[in-house]
Amino acid sequence: MLARDACKVAPAGGDCRSMKIRSDARWLVAGLCALHLVVSTSPASGAPACSAASSRDTLPLVELYTSEGCDSCPPADRWLSATYPAGGTATASVLAFHVDYWDRLGWKDRFASPQFTARQYASMRANGATFVYTPQVLVQGRDVDSTRRSHAADAALAARSQPTRAMLRVDAAGFDEGPTSVRVRASVADKSARKDAALWLAYTDSGLSSDVKAGENRGVRLTHDHVVRSLYGPYPVDEAGEVVANVAVTPPSERGRFPSLVAFVQNGATGEVLQTLTLPACPRS
Repeated sequence: MLARDACKVAPAGGDCRSMKIRSDARWLVAGLCALHLVVSTSPASGAPACSAASSRDTLPLVELYTSEGCDSCPPADRWLSATYPAGGTATASVLAFHVDYWDRLGWKDRFASPQFTARQYASMRANGATFVYTPQVLVQGRDVDSTRRSHAADAALAARSQPTRAMLRVDAAGFDEGPTSVRVRASVADKSARKDAALWLAYTDSGLSSDVKAGENRGVRLTHDHVVRSLYGPYPVDEAGEVVANVAVTPPSERGRFPSLVAFVQNGATGEVLQTLTLPACPRS
């Protein structure tokens, strides 16, 4: 369940189930949004090219912080997959960040990264909290009262009714087979929203599974969707409200189903998500 009293609090050298953590990590951010998808053929090379542009409606960002080493996390993973099916119609941009602080319990989560842990700590600070825990759900950069799972879905639905504060476009060669160059552009028309705003790009994949052989989930086969495999940024928005990033994206050797690129603009000081955009993988041929 996603109830706070059933979640695990990150360890700080003491009791891993109860010790609160304070973080000095720098702010790292992320997000997502509604898209208009265009798949075309490049007249110069004949190679398929993918592009997507955000609409004027907000597509909310839903983040899950999870770990294969946490026995409270599998129900949250299943909830995320059921609520936001991989490959389905996007009602939110979804990022599942695997944190590494539960690796100490005996099972190393191969999807975890210190970068993702630092991001969770930064979100903690932006939300005025004093500790991090798993599983945790954020909607539009805000910690959701997760005593009931419906609260997160309700918060995402409410966010969709809000006007977007940024526009996004992603252009990429087909990225389902190997390295590719991705060009991401963001525009923030509202001058008051430009300060501390930055562009981010995440590569995600779904249908990834593990047969856990140690730790709290020993003997359990876990399946994950919307797993963040790499995160690029931040690329600051300039004084004119513009930012363009050319990112070399290299998919990991382990592939799942429905890889996607998720671009988003987020305020680095407050955590507010201005807009997101998800581009599903396009084949090279």
